[in-house]
Order: sequence, then structure tokens, then C-alpha cells
Amino acid sequence: MGKLTATAVKAMSEPGRYGDGDGLFLLVGKRGGKSWMVRVQKAGRRRDIGLGSASKVSLALARERARLTRSQVEAGIDPVAERRKAAGVPTFREAAALVHAEHKASWKNGKHKDQWLSSLEAHAFPDIGDRSVAELDAAAVRDVLAAIWLKKPETARRVRQRIRTVIDWAVAKGYRDGPLAMAVIDKALPRQRERVKHHKAVPYAEMPAFMAALRARETIGRLALEAVILTAARSGEVRLAEWSEIDLDAATWTIPAERMKAGREHVVPLSDAAVRLFERMKAYKRGGSDLVFPGQAKGKPLSDMTLTKALRDMGRDETAHGFRSTFRDWVAEQTNWPAELAEAALAHVINDKTIAAYQRGTMLEKRRQMMAAWASVTISGCARNVVAMR
Repeated sequence: MGKLTATAVKAMSEPGRYGDGDGLFLLVGKRGGKSWMVRVQKAGRRRDIGLGSASKVSLALARERARLTRSQVEAGIDPVAERRKAAGVPTFREAAALVHAEHKASWKNGKHKDQWLSSLEAHAFPDIGDRSVAELDAAAVRDVLAAIWLKKPETARRVRQRIRTVIDWAVAKGYRDGPLAMAVIDKALPRQRERVKHHKAVPYAEMPAFMAALRARETIGRLALEAVILTAARSGEVRLAEWSEIDLDAATWTIPAERMKAGREHVVPLSDAAVRLFERMKAYKRGGSDLVFPGQAKGKPLSDMTLTKALRDMGRDETAHGFRSTFRDWVAEQTNWPAELAEAALAHVINDKTIAAYQRGTMLEKRRQMMAAWASVTISGCARNVVAMR
């Protein structure tokens, strides 16, 4: 027989904890709220498990739930986990899989699609994967991040962002009452001192000598690398270029939105040197493929490592992506072309909304002049009076 009665439960108003026996308690809060809690113990570990609000759960029902909870614990069953399953609240692992499935169609980078989930599998799931997404707290997330925060700073930052995305999704789906306290988590982590690593680039003053060495031998990989240099495009954009995008008469290369990092169509004005390069690539056309730079496997593009190999064969340790930095440094340090023009050539998104509002056009003809000057500099070291030097 319990110590409490239904009448006493209704009458109690003094804040405190009132025992009914066998670990069942009525909790009365400072503001008068009442709830049920059962205390259970297994293998030396004590847990307090909520059974619901006293306004919705009667004394008789609370006793029944307390008995069920004690039985589950004795049988090695987690009653909280069982309750979550019944309520349909996913674990963090399950929620992450659902978020990945919903978002992956919008990600253009296949490597990113794979890494998004694999990074959580490696660094988050072992500790918090089986926890309810509704009950995951800042302390648990901080501990997950702390384990890799200084050892793998870039990975840790990505894991942090992905955990936050999953939790925000859970809030939007109604599985949680609120987001994680990210500001608290950040303050509880040690300061990362790792500097941003830039892609190693060839100095622009060395470009004529570099280009001469690059052209000393002709391979598809070297021609693709030259295209990267002359267009200031990303290596992936060059490797996947198709003949249907190239208009040699108009001297333009139109890259469709689905292949651009910013998700917007990008028109590249081709200098005379770039047009000649694409003309040379006609000799490498392969039947059944529209790729400008075909790989060794039929219908497959060049791999990114092919461009890297071209650099290593020349005894260089720079990266293909670094030539975009070379171009940007040259514009900034050796010309009077405005920064916005260089950013447009690199297809960068302009964060300043005021500038972006006025820059509605692609400034194609101005960029054509700039790219012609860049081609002259890379090939002969002379801008041919196209660009005003500082």
C-alpha cells in the first residue's frame, strides 16, 4: 500500500519531494507544478526517470508506470529508450541519416556527400549516436568535439556544424523544444590556433618560365592545367568541360549552373591563347564523348590527380587550385583592375549586398580585356599595354 492518496496529491502545494514507496515520488515545483518520478538502481547505478505530469497522470497510473519501469530495468531494458521508440523520436544516428538523405540532392560535390555522414560515423556516433535527438545536451556534444578539437581542428569544425544541422532539423520537426547552446559549447572548448592553409601557388613573376616548361611536352593533363591557368577556373570545372559549352567563334565558355560552386551559370571570356588551346584539344576528341579533356577510361574525365602529376613531373609542389590565387595576386598587386572584376572572373559570390545589387551584369567585355592581359603575362611576361600597371 502506498503512502500517498489521490486526495493528498491534489492538495499538496508546498515545494518538495514526496515519497509513495518503492522509489515513486511526487515532485512539487516552486511554481506549483507537479510531476511523477521513479528512482531505480541497477548494478550500482542510480537513475531518476520521469513518469509524466501529475495533472495528466493519476496516482494509480503513476504506480503502474513505476512498476513497469522497475521491471524493465531489472530485465536490462532501458525504459527511456523504449519510451522514445514508442513516441517515434529518432536517435541522433537515425536523425543524421534522415538529414543526409534530405540534403544530399542539393550538394554538388560527391566527396562532400560521402564525408558528411562518414565524419559523424567516425567522431559522433560512437558516443552520441544512440542517444535520443530530443535529449542530446550541450555537455555530450562538447565532449565529442573536445576529443578532436585540437588534434583535427578542421574535421572538428565540420563535425560541429553537422551536429548543429541535425539538431536544428530535430527542432523544426518537433522532436526537440530548442536548439543546442552552441555559444556555451564554443566557450567550453580550447582555442584553436591553427592558421588557415592556403593552396600553394606559383608566384606570378615566375609564370612565363613556368608556362614555357609546361608547354615543353604535350599531354592532356598538361593541356588541362594550361586551361586552368588561362581561364582562372577551378580544376573540376575544366576537367568536366564539354564541347557543347565552348563557342570558339564567340570566344566564350559557358559553364552551366549545376557545375558551379555558387550554383549560377558562369561565362568565361576566352583569350586568343585560350582559344588556340581549345582548338588543339579537337585532336583529342573521342567518339561518343563530349568531354573536352577526356580521361583514359572511356567516357570518363581526367582525374584531379592527373593535373597534380603534371605539376610533380615538372618538379613543382604547388596545386592546380593555386593558380587562381596567382591570378588574384597579380590583379591586386600589378594592375588597376577593380577587385570586383577579379572576383567575377573567379566566379566568387559577392557578400556585400550593396555591391552585388549594382553588379547585375557579368562585365564580360571588361573581363575579356583582363583575361587577355593575364594570358600575355603568363606566356611572355608582357601585358601588351592592355592593363595599367601600378
